[in-house]
Amino acid sequence: MQKNLKNIFGSHHGLDEKSVDFLINALDKNNLPGFDYIEFKQSLSALHDQMDIEEATAYKSTFATASVLGLTKEKLLKTADHYRSILNAEKVQFDAALEKQVEQRVVSKQQEVAKLRKQIEEYKKAIADLEKKIASANDIISRADDEIAGTKNKIESTREAFERTLQSILNQIQLDMESINKHL
Repeated sequence: MQKNLKNIFGSHHGLDEKSVDFLINALDKNNLPGFDYIEFKQSLSALHDQMDIEEATAYKSTFATASVLGLTKEKLLKTADHYRSILNAEKVQFDAALEKQVEQRVVSKQQEVAKLRKQIEEYKKAIADLEKKIASANDIISRADDEIAGTKNKIESTREAFERTLQSILNQIQLDMESINKHL
């Protein structure tokens, strides 16, 4: 019967095939026994498709035939409402499943993106801190190079002064020793 129901309810252009199959399957599984709204709709569709009768005449003719089988207007409306309830229950389940999919596929991805953005900001801060440390170290190196050059110059000057002084004193002692040997 599912194929027939699909022709009746799902033959409209532009409907999602997967959704039509799902909803028709729910109607088929929950079809009440006996002649009710579903069978009325099938008969109405067959009459309309085969004879191209105007809507009011098709409804009256189909109902006249169905009333012989015990269908009343009240039962027709009650069973139509039953199938509407089935479809509404399917919508509730579909909405819950859809919400779960949104939670799993969208919200979790949004949370992951937010976490990554926060991590990127932390990385940027760490990079900025490292750049400050590098700049500070480069400044110390630059100053150290100047200090090293100054200290080397000072040490060299001190060494040269010491060497001159030492040589001068050694020269005086040497002259004194020569004078001692010469005069004494």
